[in-house]
Amino acid sequence: MADPSSYRPKPGEIPDSPGVYRFRDEHRRVIYVGKAKSLRQRLANYFQDLANLHPRTRTMVTTAASVEWTVVSTEVEALQLEYSWIKEYDPRFNVKYRDDKSYPYLAVTMNEEFPRVQVMRGHKKKGVRYFGPYGHAWAIRDTVDLLLRVFPVRTCSAGVFKNAARTGRPCLLGYIGKCSAPCVGRISAEDHRELAEEFCDFMAGRTGTYLRRLERQMTEAAEEMEYERAARLRDDIGALKKAMEKSAVVLADATDADLIAVAEDELEAALQIFHVRGGRVRGQRGWVTDKVEEVTTAALVEHALQQLYGEERGDAVPKEVLVPALPEPVEPVQEWLTGRRGSHVSLRIPQRGDKKALMETVQRNAQQGLALHKTKRASDLTTRSRALEEIADALDLDSAPLRIECYDISHLQGDDVVASMVVFEDGLQRKSEYRRFQIKGFEGQDDVRSMHEVITRRFRRYLADKEKTGEWVDEDGENGLKDEDGRPKKFAYPPQLVVVDGGQPQVAAARRALDELGIDDIAVCGLAKRLEEVWLPQDDDPVILPRTSEGLYLLQRVRDEAHRFAITYQRAKRAKRFRASPLDEVPGLGDTRKQALIKHFGSVKKLRSATIDQIQEVPGIGRKTAETIAAAFARAAPAAPAVNTATGEIIDDEEPDTTAGSSGEPVTAGAPDERRGQER
Repeated sequence: MADPSSYRPKPGEIPDSPGVYRFRDEHRRVIYVGKAKSLRQRLANYFQDLANLHPRTRTMVTTAASVEWTVVSTEVEALQLEYSWIKEYDPRFNVKYRDDKSYPYLAVTMNEEFPRVQVMRGHKKKGVRYFGPYGHAWAIRDTVDLLLRVFPVRTCSAGVFKNAARTGRPCLLGYIGKCSAPCVGRISAEDHRELAEEFCDFMAGRTGTYLRRLERQMTEAAEEMEYERAARLRDDIGALKKAMEKSAVVLADATDADLIAVAEDELEAALQIFHVRGGRVRGQRGWVTDKVEEVTTAALVEHALQQLYGEERGDAVPKEVLVPALPEPVEPVQEWLTGRRGSHVSLRIPQRGDKKALMETVQRNAQQGLALHKTKRASDLTTRSRALEEIADALDLDSAPLRIECYDISHLQGDDVVASMVVFEDGLQRKSEYRRFQIKGFEGQDDVRSMHEVITRRFRRYLADKEKTGEWVDEDGENGLKDEDGRPKKFAYPPQLVVVDGGQPQVAAARRALDELGIDDIAVCGLAKRLEEVWLPQDDDPVILPRTSEGLYLLQRVRDEAHRFAITYQRAKRAKRFRASPLDEVPGLGDTRKQALIKHFGSVKKLRSATIDQIQEVPGIGRKTAETIAAAFARAAPAAPAVNTATGEIIDDEEPDTTAGSSGEPVTAGAPDERRGQER
């Protein structure tokens, strides 16, 4: 591991001008490429105190052994050079998008004497027109099969073409009219190329011209009583319309645009791109990347634009690119895209209308893509095993932690303080073992004390269950508290690793709680969300797992699940508190009679002012219950009047209380604090 000060350039050596820089390791391999408006200011950020650097940046600068730069005249040139170097050197610390699958394209080989329509994958070739990408190859073949009635372009391979030319007999498509048979001279090379150009124009979205032309020809044929030809043209029109229906209209103004959406977390990001041509979605693709470097959403978008259009020219770059965040600065990127297209390209964030609605659809696809990627990654047995082994090595455990419990504290400014416990066994969620806690030992906001209380309560229960079984086994050598599946009940099953959401203070509190209970065989660590640092008890410095570590990915999943479960419970408690009513204090008054009271009086305010005799008029309410209800309202402090903040007017409480008897997820008073988690 190199010390960045050993290769830091001398003051004044770095020019204060736009440029691109490269960090190299001790073997002279390029490990990072970046661009800057001012090389001097940007590179100075890498050579500050290591403690102030982001962990990912710190790893990069300590892996590097030298830095070099190239000065350019404009930021656009810097963008172009950065893309070229990333493509050439494939640096390990740069963001690199990988396709979540290999997408097929509809390709027309305009670089051949007789252009051919075919399905292509992989890198794009010069002189070939591409349309797509499509989700499936069969979608391309279905579309082509419909269009060959109108545009009978060659689709055969070079070998079939040469054999047909040698024998003088075309293939089957030539006999049934779905190929113009240039192999046997039925059409000249010039006419066949014109046919291929028309096919490309139609696929590019210029459909109206051909439909109107065919309709005019059909009408003329019918007027001349050439009914067979008119019927054939009618079928051709139907085939074209059917092909157009396969891609629904999403933008009414025949827009040519690409829409890019990003879904991300601390470790990974997923991009989804919709290609809209002529107002129709002509293609879709998705990318996934590991966040090897510290990167913002705007930077992710910039890298995506480089990869999307770095090899494209002309119409392959659309007139409009819609993104969730603009690169900073946006002018060089927009100028670079304009140069590649040859005309102005608009790069912007959609604010309203159909484009914003479509962007929301793309965003949902990106989120689904990220979730699917995580699911596939988590479901792989080999990956899970490697993750557990990496955690064991990083934390110096004797064996892989087959059961991991994670705890998180949630509250809203000190109110409704709750905690969650989630369980992962063999790297997979075990939701039936989730638990929720209400913090009862004190009031207010103190995450450290809350963590100490939760760990104490959980493992005190564990020790109690352990004691009931006679330490570990009963007299017959079997565990006395078993579920039907053979697992110890409730809290009797200990984890190998306790993970807390937080840094050094929370970890110390958890360790102290275990020590006070005399438990010394359970490991504890914490995962700090901001920098993804793993903290161990009594260690002053965190453990930094590699960004590509499956162990870090598993710890993050465990931590995020605990956070989700805790905040869901906290919101349910807060919602119940907001819905609280004096009627809740009346023993034996269920939801049905609450609703009957509100329906009879129309509002809580009128019910509060009602007499006992008036309350008793409600069906199902007796004298004693009516007296209890009146007493409950008398004890309850009157609610503060609602005020219209715009006018200062006091609003009467005449609205019916629609929350009485609502089905939420309240925590029943008097029930145990530790409960099974149920997904709602």
